Amino acid sequence: MANQRLAVLLIGLGGGAAIALIGYVGARAIGADVFAAGWAIPVAMALHALQLLLSARAWRDAAGDVPPPLADWLRIRWVREAVNAMLPVAQLGGNLVGIRLLMQRGLKAPLAGAATTFDMTAEALAQAVFTLVGIAAVGGGGRWLGGGAALMALGVLLFMLAQRAGLLRLVEGVALRLPALPPDALRGLHAELMRLQRDKARIARCIGLHLVAWLLGVAETWIVLAALGQPLGGVAALVVESLGMAARSAGFAVPGALGVQEGGFVLAGGLVGLPPDAAIALSMVKRARELAVGIPGLLVWHWTEARRHVTAG
Repeated sequence: MANQRLAVLLIGLGGGAAIALIGYVGARAIGADVFAAGWAIPVAMALHALQLLLSARAWRDAAGDVPPPLADWLRIRWVREAVNAMLPVAQLGGNLVGIRLLMQRGLKAPLAGAATTFDMTAEALAQAVFTLVGIAAVGGGGRWLGGGAALMALGVLLFMLAQRAGLLRLVEGVALRLPALPPDALRGLHAELMRLQRDKARIARCIGLHLVAWLLGVAETWIVLAALGQPLGGVAALVVESLGMAARSAGFAVPGALGVQEGGFVLAGGLVGLPPDAAIALSMVKRARELAVGIPGLLVWHWTEARRHVTAG
């Protein structure tokens, strides 16, 4: 109950911030921009499908290129992202759903959990590199950029150190006390993660795939900005995308990063001369694409669970 109240509070605060920002900048101008750029949404969806494919390939590589087939990893990655983006789960619930669906497809719980943790770490490292490239492209963007980069790097470093120190052993201990799980369901989770992380080529491959996926987001931003009548160059699109997505990631506790994403795009756009109304319109087009991809993803999850219950029954 307390978590639900907190989620509702955060949605209210984030949504209120987004509405206030839109009202301050000019709702009519933003609405006109979004309407004019509507043709770019299918293009953005196609690019996002490629991002999902690359991310699914990285996730499968993290597990050691094991069954199920890549098509199943892609479908589960789609569901995982949809849950994280559309539901108030602080960017964690989708990962748990992904582990559950992998287990239903035959992966042992320790491998599913370790591979997902490995993949999350690789994606965070790739985003850190992506953000640093964006900051370098700004060229003297101010202390807040350097401070934000330092905080991101520190967060990733602490997450990695916690893994080495035995974070997943703690998860194993908690799982043993959960009556809903078999007694030894997650035993060996830490050992499995350490085994996966010993393969340095695998680490580099996963980070590389995620980095290419992040870079595809630059193409999406460039196309949407062109549709908005703001044909900025590739470097400017890189700055807006990398720093805007860094702001969204920092607002992970707010469902959908409501208000946080919009503010991030306004701040990042200001560094390259992008007007605030166009920056918010960019965020709105991305949210339209998110809805167009996320709602079917939730339906696929519901269908998968319903089919499993029917089969089990």
